[in-house]
Amino acid sequence: MKVIILAGGGGTRLFPLSRAGFPKQFLKLDGGMSLLALTVKRFLAVARPADIVVVTNKDYVHHVRSELAAAGASDAHVVLEPAARNTAPAIALAARYCADELGAQPDEVLFVTPSDHIVRPVEIFGRSVRQAAELAAAGRIVTFGVKPDKPETGYGYIQAGAKLGAGFVVDSFKEKPDKATAEKYLAAGNYYWNSGMFAFTVGCLMDELKACQPDVYELAARPFGEVLAHFADMPDISIDYAVAEKSKKVAVIPFTGYWNDIGSWDAIYEVLDKDADGNAVKGDCLALDCASSLLMGHSRLIAGIGLEDVLVVETDDVILVAKKGESQKVKDLVAELKARGRREAQEHTTVYRPWGSYTVLGEGPGYKLKKIVVNPGHRLSLQMHYHRSEHWIVIGGTAKVTIGDTEQMVHENESVFVPQSTKHRLENPGRIPLELIEVQNGKYLEEDDIVRFEDIYGRM
Repeated sequence: MKVIILAGGGGTRLFPLSRAGFPKQFLKLDGGMSLLALTVKRFLAVARPADIVVVTNKDYVHHVRSELAAAGASDAHVVLEPAARNTAPAIALAARYCADELGAQPDEVLFVTPSDHIVRPVEIFGRSVRQAAELAAAGRIVTFGVKPDKPETGYGYIQAGAKLGAGFVVDSFKEKPDKATAEKYLAAGNYYWNSGMFAFTVGCLMDELKACQPDVYELAARPFGEVLAHFADMPDISIDYAVAEKSKKVAVIPFTGYWNDIGSWDAIYEVLDKDADGNAVKGDCLALDCASSLLMGHSRLIAGIGLEDVLVVETDDVILVAKKGESQKVKDLVAELKARGRREAQEHTTVYRPWGSYTVLGEGPGYKLKKIVVNPGHRLSLQMHYHRSEHWIVIGGTAKVTIGDTEQMVHENESVFVPQSTKHRLENPGRIPLELIEVQNGKYLEEDDIVRFEDIYGRM
C-alpha cells in the first residue's frame, strides 16, 4: 500500500495563525508536532516511510521536508504540483508517480488523506485503514465516514446503504446541510460525516477517472513526466466531484475514533483542553469571569473580562475577535484583506526560507529592521540589491560573509556593512543557529529587489 498525503493547500480558515505563506498543515496545535507531522506519524504504524508520498508545491517543499524529518520519515517522497488544481488532479499526479517511479502495480492500494486533520487513537485508525485497504483491494473506492455526534452543518455527509464487509455501500453524498437537515441525518442513523480520506487501487482509480472524469484521465494516463509538464491543463476539481459522487463502486468504512478537520476556530476550541468554566486558554492569557471562550495569545498578555462564547486569537501583528459559531466567516475576512492588498492576508511577520527565517521587527520611510536566523550549514544566495544597503550585526553564532571580492568571518557583537548594488552572501559555517539584526536603508525595501547570481535552493 502507498499512502498519499495532500499537503499543498493554502487554507486560511484559521487566520491569523494560518496564512497563505504558512497554512494550517504546518501549525503545531496538538502534542508539540505539526498537523502534517502527526499525519505522517499515524501512517508509520501501517506503512514504511518509503511508501509515503506527500503532494505539495514549491513554496512549501522545505516546510514539508522539515516536518517529514520531525516525524521520522525523511525517506518519504515529495511530489511538487506545478499549479494548484484541487484534489482530483493532485491524486492523479501522485498515482502516476507511484506507478512510474515507485513501481506500483494496478492492484496496489493507494490510501489518500488530507495533511491537516486530527485523528485518534492511532490503534483504531490503523485498524480502519487495514479494513479500507481490504475493501479497496476488492475493487471498491472506499471512504472513511465519521459517526456524527451532533447536527453539524460544516461537513458534507455520506448516506450509507447495504452492508458490505466491514463497511457499507454508499447510497449518496450530501452537501453541507442546514441545521434542520443535519438533525434529520443525525436521527436517521445511517449518515456519516465525510472525512475526505479515500482508498482505492491504482487500476480502480484510473478506470473510474476514465468513466467519470475523462479530461483528468486523458492526462493521468500519460507517463509521469508528461503529466507534470501538462498538469496546469487539468481542471480544478475535487476527487469528490470528479469520481466519488459519480462512481457506483463507492463504499464507506465507519470510523469510530475521534476525527476533527480543524476547519475553523470553533473546531480548535473543541480540541483544546478546557478549564472549569469551559475556557480554552493558550499563551499568556488571563480570563476573569469568562465562560466557554477561547483565548489564544502569542506575543503579549491577553486579558478577558466577562466574555462568553467568544474567540480571541492574537499574533504579533493581528488580533481576531469573533463570536463562537461565526468562525466559518473567517475566510470572508481573509478575502476582504486580500482585496485591500493587506500583507497580513499572505504572510506573518516571521517568514520562513529554506535557509532559516527572518522576522520584521519594525519599518518606516527609508528603513526596515529584521532579525535573521540562518540554520547551521546553510547560506543565502549570492545576490545584490539595486535600491538598498544593509548593515548586519551578529547577535549569536558566527557569520561567513562575502561582499564583492572580499570574504570574512563576523562574530558575535561584530558588524559589517553591505553597500547598495554590491554582490554579497551570508553563510552559517557553525554548529549553532546564526542570529543577526539587519538594518536596511533605501527608497525601496520590498523582497522583489533581489537579484540572485547563485542559489543552492534552485530559486534562480
